[in-house]
Amino acid sequence: MTTKFDLIVVGGGILGTFHAYHALKKGLKVALVEKNSVPQGATVRNFGQVVPSGMDLKWQNFGRESLAMYNELQLQADLTVRKNGSVYIASNDEELQLINELHEINKNNHYESVLLSKSECISKFDGLRSDYCKGGLFFPQELSVDSAEMIVKLHRFLKEKLKLEIFYNTTIVETHENDGECIAITAAGTALNASKIIICGGHEFKTLYPEVFNESDLEVSKLQMLQTKPQGIYALQGNILTGLSIRRYEAFEECPSFKKIKSLEDPNSFEKKYGVHILFKQALDGSVILGDSHEYADAKNADDLGFDLNMEIDEFMISEAKKIIDLPTYEIQRRWFGVYSQCKTKDIFEYSPSPNIHIVTGIGGKGMTGSGGFSKFNIDKIYA
Repeated sequence: MTTKFDLIVVGGGILGTFHAYHALKKGLKVALVEKNSVPQGATVRNFGQVVPSGMDLKWQNFGRESLAMYNELQLQADLTVRKNGSVYIASNDEELQLINELHEINKNNHYESVLLSKSECISKFDGLRSDYCKGGLFFPQELSVDSAEMIVKLHRFLKEKLKLEIFYNTTIVETHENDGECIAITAAGTALNASKIIICGGHEFKTLYPEVFNESDLEVSKLQMLQTKPQGIYALQGNILTGLSIRRYEAFEECPSFKKIKSLEDPNSFEKKYGVHILFKQALDGSVILGDSHEYADAKNADDLGFDLNMEIDEFMISEAKKIIDLPTYEIQRRWFGVYSQCKTKDIFEYSPSPNIHIVTGIGGKGMTGSGGFSKFNIDKIYA
C-alpha cells in the first residue's frame, strides 16, 4: 500500500523544515525528503545568527516571528539556541550616525534596541579594541545557534513529537500532478503521493525543472568563513557585527544618511570586490567563527565560482578582525565556504508549475532568520 501524505516537502534545510513544521501544526500528514543523510547545504554552512535587525521591515517582521519560534522550540528540544543578543559596532562617525538612525527606526517599529557608548561596548565585549570602537547598537532579543547541530535536533523533535516522516538519502527525480493528485518519484523508483508538494531545495529545483531554473533570476553567493581554535576561558557574548556590516546590511538602507555615506566609499576596495564584512560569533566549544565574504554568479553558472578557498580573502578577514577584537588566539582550525541562492529582483523565488506543486527557494542570507516566519505565512497562503 502507498502512503498518501497531505504534503511532501522536498529539501530538508531550514526553509523546508519550517514549511513542514507549520504544516504539522495544522494537523497535516507531512513527509520531508532530504537527498543527504543530514542537510549539507546553506543551512549548515552559515554563521548561525538569527538577526532580524539586519533586514528590511517585511523580513524583520518574519524574523521576529522566527525568534519566538526558536525560543519556544528551544524549551522543548534544546536546539543550541542562545539568547545573548546582537551588536553592531561603529568604527567611525559615519557608522555611528547610521546606528543612531537605525535606533530611531526601530523605536517606530517597536523592536527593542539599545544604544551603547564606547565605554559600555568595551566593558560588555571582552577584547574589543578601543581604537576601533566608537559606540554600538545592541539588540537583546536576538539569538545564536550552532546550525549543523540545530537542524539535526529539530528534525528529531519533529519526527518524535509531531510525527513528521523523514526520508533521508532520498533524491526526487520527478514530480507531477494528475487530477489534483501529486506524485514524487525517487531515484529508487518509489512513488510518494500527496495532495501538495513544496520544493525548497535549490539542487532539487535545478534537477526537477531545469528550464524554469535556467530562466530564473536566481544568483548564487559564495561565502568564506573561518573558525579559530577554542579560546580557553575567554567568552564573547552574542553576535558581533562591525562597521562593514553596518555599511552592507539592508536594514541600514532605510537610514536617511545611508546613500550619501555609501557614495563616499572606494568602489575599488578589496572589501567591495569580495563583499567582505567582519562578523564574530563564539561556538559552543569556545572557538570563534569569523567571516564572511560574498562572490556572485548566475545560478546556472554556479560552478564558475569554483571549489577552492581564496586565501587572500581569508588573510584579509583575519587581518581586519585583529583590528577589532583581541582574541587569545587567532589560530585557525577550520576553513570552509557556503553557497546560497537569492533572487536579483525579488526577495524570494516562488513558482508553481501546477496548481498544487510549489517551488519556494532563493531565500538568500535570510534563511536562518526569516524561514520560520515566512514559512508560516506561506503555509497559511497555500492552505487558505
